[in-house]
Amino acid sequence: MAYLLKRVSVLLVIAVISWLGISVGQSLTQEAIMVATAQAAGGSVALSGGPKQQERYENLELFQKVLHFVESNYVDAEKVKNKDLMYGAIKGMLETLDPHSNFLPPEVFKDMKIDTKGKFGGLGIEIGMKDNILTIIAPIEDTPAWKAGLKPNDRIVKIDKESTKGMTLVEAVSKMRGKKGTPVTLSIYRDGFKEIKEVKVTRDIIKIQSVKSEQLEPKYGYVRLTSFNESAAQDVQKAVKKLGEKEKLRGLVFDLRTNPGGLLDQAVDVSSLFMDEGVVVSTIPRNKDQKEVKYAKKGMAFKDFPVAILVNSSTASAAEIVAGALQDHHRAIIMGQPTFGKGSVQTVIELGPEMGLKLTVARYYTPSGRSIQEKGVQPDIILDDFDSKLLAEARRKQDFLRERDLKGHMINTDGEEGAKEFKKEELEKISKKDDKSKDSKDKDKDEDEMSPLKFNPKEDYQVREALNYLKSYDVFKKFAAFDQNTAQTAGTKVASPKESPKSEPRETD
Repeated sequence: MAYLLKRVSVLLVIAVISWLGISVGQSLTQEAIMVATAQAAGGSVALSGGPKQQERYENLELFQKVLHFVESNYVDAEKVKNKDLMYGAIKGMLETLDPHSNFLPPEVFKDMKIDTKGKFGGLGIEIGMKDNILTIIAPIEDTPAWKAGLKPNDRIVKIDKESTKGMTLVEAVSKMRGKKGTPVTLSIYRDGFKEIKEVKVTRDIIKIQSVKSEQLEPKYGYVRLTSFNESAAQDVQKAVKKLGEKEKLRGLVFDLRTNPGGLLDQAVDVSSLFMDEGVVVSTIPRNKDQKEVKYAKKGMAFKDFPVAILVNSSTASAAEIVAGALQDHHRAIIMGQPTFGKGSVQTVIELGPEMGLKLTVARYYTPSGRSIQEKGVQPDIILDDFDSKLLAEARRKQDFLRERDLKGHMINTDGEEGAKEFKKEELEKISKKDDKSKDSKDKDKDEDEMSPLKFNPKEDYQVREALNYLKSYDVFKKFAAFDQNTAQTAGTKVASPKESPKSEPRETD
């Protein structure tokens, strides 16, 4: 009997120990799952568990149930692949954040590695999301997209017959890039189109010539920067130096219109070409204590002339950083239209040898502390953009009667000799204008609405307005100097250089 009781006691002890082991094991397993989940999300978790950890565990449990149900019961079994379901789940999760955070599967991740080298196979356009529709921010000049006549704000509704509805930016980029010589068909809608148009574009090696320059008038230069690639600052510096070789510049029009941005370090270097010290941009992540400030590099700046920067709704990212920095430091006057408003910083995290995560991790702030996110950079002077040809036709051409047209008028002997006679240059200019006005309407009829934008800075309305402001800079400096001198010599009589001959007052006809 004693033996039997001893045996039963041993069995009870074993049962109690087994029950305790199972309970402790289940608890530890649940906590381990929560810890692993938290660590994967970049956070930490207390083993005691809290409301957030409990909610996360419940949501993961829900996800597991849905995954199991789909794999077990979905009608088309051949479509149920665990990898595709997981990729789709991650993609959907990131779509709830912002347009610039994306999951990068292997085929997309490869393309991400060649984004800023200035040479890749594709079409040559910068795209973004506008009202949840894939939209062209800017075509890069002299690329297949530009030659095909694609323009800012064109909506891409299909790529090779596949709808872009629900397509992410990285997926769209991946579909448009490819080997040189291969075609891609884009279905385009543009304001004013009666129907969607299909545009066939042949891929090419995109070699970005990011800088173009020209002399607008003697002593006034023009530099256009189309993207912030690896050589942007160096190319801008060379262009400005070349413009000032013959004679010292008195003003520069710096064109950042339709510039989609690029590398942050190039934005800092380009800003340093016009400001010698001070903050260029600040980036503030989730943890505000990790704020990072970028300063202008000393010894690079051109400081001897005023700068007018042209911007528009397609000026984005790094281009907005430059415009905002030079505006805050009062180094440049910003003219045009409010910019795109991309004031966020993305980083690419490798999730393995072939996959990545593009995640928004911080916001940009201008030197004065302004966030350009959504609002963009507001110009100091708003300039509408006008078609140069239509503007030329709308301009009034009138001949006015002046003193010099009167028979027997007195000649101004203070001027150059022969001022009364027409110069050869004046006659050539008039004849060119006449020929242009005769042919302009016929030429416009022949041009297709999908023809590429042909840009001539000397004929561009906004460039001409920027030039006028720069030329007036010296005039207003003289006014400022006059006011200063007047304040210093208040109460004293200013002697005139010449005594005017006395004369009797007369009536004016």
